[in-house]
Amino acid sequence: MQVHYTMHPHAILLIFMATAAAFAGAAHVLPGTTAATAAATPAARFWDQALPGSHMPNSIAELVQKGIDRSPLKEERDASPYIQPSACLGYTYQITCGKPPPQESSSSSASAFTPAGLFFHESQIRTGAAMTVSFPPASVRPILPLSVAKNVPFAAAAAVLAIFSIPPRSDAAAQVRSTLLGCRAPPLAGETKACATSLEATVRAATTMLMSSTAGDGEVVWAAASAVPRGGVPRREYAVAAVAALDGDRHVACHDEPFPYAVFQCHMTGQSTTRAYMMTLSGGGQDVAMAALCHRDTSSWNPAHPAFEVLETKPGGAPVCHFMPYANMVFGVKD
Repeated sequence: MQVHYTMHPHAILLIFMATAAAFAGAAHVLPGTTAATAAATPAARFWDQALPGSHMPNSIAELVQKGIDRSPLKEERDASPYIQPSACLGYTYQITCGKPPPQESSSSSASAFTPAGLFFHESQIRTGAAMTVSFPPASVRPILPLSVAKNVPFAAAAAVLAIFSIPPRSDAAAQVRSTLLGCRAPPLAGETKACATSLEATVRAATTMLMSSTAGDGEVVWAAASAVPRGGVPRREYAVAAVAALDGDRHVACHDEPFPYAVFQCHMTGQSTTRAYMMTLSGGGQDVAMAALCHRDTSSWNPAHPAFEVLETKPGGAPVCHFMPYANMVFGVKD
C-alpha cells in the first residue's frame, strides 16, 4: 500500500505540476460535502463495486469531496496541536494520544489525554447502559483522488515536507515523521498491517487482509464508520439507546494518521477474534450512531497502552472495546 520515492528537486516540481493537472481535471465535479455529491466520483464508484450493499459513510464522502474541491498543496494548514483519538488505537502504542492541554502538561498519564469514553468494557454494550463520551473536533485531512495520490510523495519525509512547504522543525513535520515511522514499523506477531494513501488503496488493503483469513470464494466485505459530527461530540453522559452486532468474527480497522493528506493505517489482529457493533448513543437531545470494535485477545499489546489504565486491566485480560473516531473505518465479512 505504500509508495516509495527518492526525490530530486526537479521531481518535486514535476509532481506539483502533475498534481495540479489532476485536480484541474476533477474540478468539473459538482462541489459539496454529502454522499450524494460524492457519488459521482471514481472513489465512490469503486466503493460501490468493492463493497456492495455498504453505503459510503458521510464522513468519508465529505473527505473525498474535499480532496477534489480543495488541493492540500494550496490549502492553509492549521499548525495548532489537537487531540487525535485514532492515535490511541495502535496495539503497540508508543506515544501519547495527541498533545496534552497546557494545564495538564505535568501529567505523565497517557490516559489523561485519551478522549472520554473512547475505550470501554464489552459489558457496557447493552441497551440502557450509561457512558460518558466525548470526541474533539476532527482534523482528518482530505482524501486525495487516486490519480493524485499516485503522484504525491509519501515514503520520503524530506519530499513530503518540501512539497507541502512544512518547516522541518515544526510540530507538523514531527507528525509526518511519526506517521512514516509507524507505517514502516513491523507488525506484531500474527498481525497484518498496511498504510494507504487513497480510499481505493484503503479498501483494497482491508479486503486483502480479510480474504487472506477466510476461504475467500464468494465472500462479501462490508464497511462501517461512526456518524460522529466533524465538530466533535460534547462531553456528557449518554445512554445506549440501541445496539446491533455486525457480521464476522475477524475485522480490519483503518485509522487516520497525521499527514498533509489522508493516510489510513489498516490492521487486523492475528488469530484472535474481534466483535463489531453499531451503537446509538443518546444524550442532550442528540443521537449519535457509533461503530465499535471489541478485541477479545490483548495479550500481545504494549502494557503501556492507555486502554489498560482506563479500563483497569492488562494485556491478556478483559476484552478491550473502543469507538471508531470520525472517518475511521471497520471492515468485516458478511455472514
